[in-house]
Amino acid sequence: MHSADQLSWPPRSRLGLGLAALGRPGYINVDHARALEHDYDAAAMERRCHAVLDAAWDAGVRYVDAARSYGRAEEFLSRWPRRGQVTVASKWGYVYTAGWRVDADQHEVKDHSLANLERQWNESRALLGGDLALYQIHSATLESGVLDDAAVLARLAQIKSEGVRVGLSLTGPGQRLTLARALEARVDGRPLFDAVQATYNLLEPSVEPALVEAHDAGWTVIVKEGMANGRLVSHPDLQRTAASLGVGADALALAAILARPFVDVALSGAATVEHVRQNAACLQIRDAPWLQIAEPPDEYWAARARLPWN
Repeated sequence: MHSADQLSWPPRSRLGLGLAALGRPGYINVDHARALEHDYDAAAMERRCHAVLDAAWDAGVRYVDAARSYGRAEEFLSRWPRRGQVTVASKWGYVYTAGWRVDADQHEVKDHSLANLERQWNESRALLGGDLALYQIHSATLESGVLDDAAVLARLAQIKSEGVRVGLSLTGPGQRLTLARALEARVDGRPLFDAVQATYNLLEPSVEPALVEAHDAGWTVIVKEGMANGRLVSHPDLQRTAASLGVGADALALAAILARPFVDVALSGAATVEHVRQNAACLQIRDAPWLQIAEPPDEYWAARARLPWN
């Protein structure tokens, strides 16, 4: 068993790679199917995943994020030769139900029960072993009740005592309120969580005050969906600004996030080697502007809910 000091923490790179688009055939990113070239053979997808991981490594990425519901993401990652040289995070709380189909009626089911935590924790550890540095509640919300479940919180505290940091990812227009509740979470009088992974981007920055509070409390702040699942790439204001600066729109959007002093890591959701290289250009951009193009949170999340699995 690794101790907390032996694991690579905090992450050694500001850009990370999320495996949501690489571990399963279907995802909600714009043009995901085209990025995969409609090739959903499991062996081909594993080769693609490893190629993207290798490109990310070459670009300096040293943080990789998976989840039990990302199809075979943990399995693919477990066979990547450099796994032990990066900070590895995963999540529990959703069950993958698509059966390796893009046209499934239901792709994942949320289950924040203690029984599911036990099952998925054992599955994650079986695949990732002692390299697992951070284990997160997947898409915690006030409505799911997970932050009020004393048995779940106690089990997470036990996992933390074994040397794995504990965090949560957020979703929906209530991210700010959910994080505020998580900041209060205590087990035996001690703070439980070490990190938060939130949706935060130019279109949806509403969680920012809570992220600042988490950062000030010593948490690691990780940003997901920095490109708004691909919606930002075609935003005219972002395209114009990026063109005026001679950079790519995706790189500029990620650079704007990394310019925020409370953000520790921003995740690339790349599905191809070229996506990784384009995203990694964000690390060369200094003083990226924060464009005032935010949507009302309810509108943003409604638009996200309409994105098709592809």
